[in-house]
Amino acid sequence: MRSFLPTARMLLMDLASTILFFGVYAITGDIVLAVILGVAVAMAQIGWQLLRKKAVDALQWISLVVVIASGSATLITSNPVFVMLKPSLIYLAVGAAMLKRGWMNRYLPARALEIVPDLAIGFGYVWAGLMFFSAALNLVLAFTLSVTAWGTAMTIWGIASKTILSFASYGTMKAIGRRRYLSQTQAA
Repeated sequence: MRSFLPTARMLLMDLASTILFFGVYAITGDIVLAVILGVAVAMAQIGWQLLRKKAVDALQWISLVVVIASGSATLITSNPVFVMLKPSLIYLAVGAAMLKRGWMNRYLPARALEIVPDLAIGFGYVWAGLMFFSAALNLVLAFTLSVTAWGTAMTIWGIASKTILSFASYGTMKAIGRRRYLSQTQAA
C-alpha cells in the first residue's frame, strides 16, 4: 500500500497537463487558453526537473512532445480531440513499459518478493492490460463524447480502475502470501 500513493502521485504528475487542459476548457470554454496552460505545465515540469539536476524519465520527455504536438494540432485545427488523444499515447507507453517481466518488483517489499514473486509478475501483466484497455477506451470516448463528458468519464475510469486493481492485486498477494508463509512455517 505504501507504494500505491507515490505511484498514483507520479501518474497524476504525468497527466497534470491533460488534467489542467480539461479543467480550464471545461470552466472557460477557451481552447487556446487551455492548450497554452497545458503546454506551459508540461514544460514547467521538465524545467523544474532540469533545474534540480534530476533525471528526466523518457516517459516525461515523450509526454512533453505529445503535449506540444497535440496542443499545436488542437490550436491549428481548433479541435480539442488532439489533446484528448494524449492519454491514449501515455497509456500505450506505460502499458508497453509494464510488459517488462518483473517491473512491479521495485514496488514490493523483500518479503513479498520471496513469497509471491509469481503473482507480482502476473499482476504486472494485468496492469499492462489495464493500460492498453484504457488507451482503447480513451480513443473511443475522445471521438464520441464532448470534452466535458470525456474528461468526466476518463477521470472516473482512471481513478476507479486503478484503485480497484491496486486493492485487488494487494489483497490477492497478501492473502496468498500469508497462506504460503503459513504453509512454509508449518512444513519447517
